[in-house]
Amino acid sequence: MKVLIVKLSAFGDIIHALPAMHDILARKDVDEVHWLVDQRYGFVTDILPANVIVHQVALKGEHPVRSAWQIIQKLRDIGFDAVIDLQGLIKSAVLARACGSPVYAFDPRFLREKAGMILTKNICFHAQDRHVVQQYRRIASAPFAPSLQTPEHAIPYGAPQIDVENSRCKPDTNLLQRLDLKENSYVILHAAGGWETKKLPDETWIEIARSLIAENITPLFSWGNQLEAAQANKLAAQSNGYALPERLNMSALVALIKAAKAVVGADTGLLHLAAALNQSTITFWGPSASWNSAPLTVEASESEEAESGQTIYTKGVKHWHIESNPACGPCFKRTCNEFVCMDAIKPESITRILHEL
Repeated sequence: MKVLIVKLSAFGDIIHALPAMHDILARKDVDEVHWLVDQRYGFVTDILPANVIVHQVALKGEHPVRSAWQIIQKLRDIGFDAVIDLQGLIKSAVLARACGSPVYAFDPRFLREKAGMILTKNICFHAQDRHVVQQYRRIASAPFAPSLQTPEHAIPYGAPQIDVENSRCKPDTNLLQRLDLKENSYVILHAAGGWETKKLPDETWIEIARSLIAENITPLFSWGNQLEAAQANKLAAQSNGYALPERLNMSALVALIKAAKAVVGADTGLLHLAAALNQSTITFWGPSASWNSAPLTVEASESEEAESGQTIYTKGVKHWHIESNPACGPCFKRTCNEFVCMDAIKPESITRILHEL
């Protein structure tokens, strides 16, 4: 049996899809697993197991229609028994259905672009399939399930995991020496983010960085593009911290994360990558919800209420979530005219956890 996973983007969402992929790989009746990704996020697929066959489509390139047609012809020639659409958009539904195989996709209640429903078999989620990892796993189980109707039980959350040794990532043993770093001597501060509403104020980052320096820990500001690089360099200069001097490929990024003391940032791809590498993470939440996409532990976490109204989840050992709990959130909006979420996250709520690590 051949199965195609269509998960075009983005960085963090690809990480969230790993448990669904592992579910499919674990089935004895599956011989081949393929993955279709947008070329812009092809670098993320270096973390996939080497036996997963990756295909790329340039939907934002100079000739998107030509690229789509070429990949459709290639995938139709391979011939799949099932296609798993974990993107949930019209473009992914079109690409998936054009492959000529049955396509399994999101519960209609969770689709942003409902027109894609006419091309796919839309399954039903259990009421407690709230986390995106659970939803992806539910869709991936559909080709092997007796029914697409509402299931009796929620599907368990499974933490995304990366087996670096069996991936396409190559060991970068000289990275720390090249960057003049030592293992466990730095904390990665990822101030970047795709949504403006997820970003902490610069002043908060500067205070966090200075607190680390006081403990003889290097605050390392990371980035992924030139705009983020400018921000990282500015924050490093204002706090006497350190900004990455170069853009890292996936192999180097994995090495950097694995050797860090911890990673701090918003609901972004780098944070989800760190969690999947079993690194300690501290995330903060306002416009998006931890129950929907945060790195979780299998056991329920205890929490405490801070004076500011924030909720700090403390039992996770590996993953701490700081919730700003705005009255208007989580809103899942990328822009906001009354931005209060990230201003409510106090630097001491993050530095306290860092000093306990």
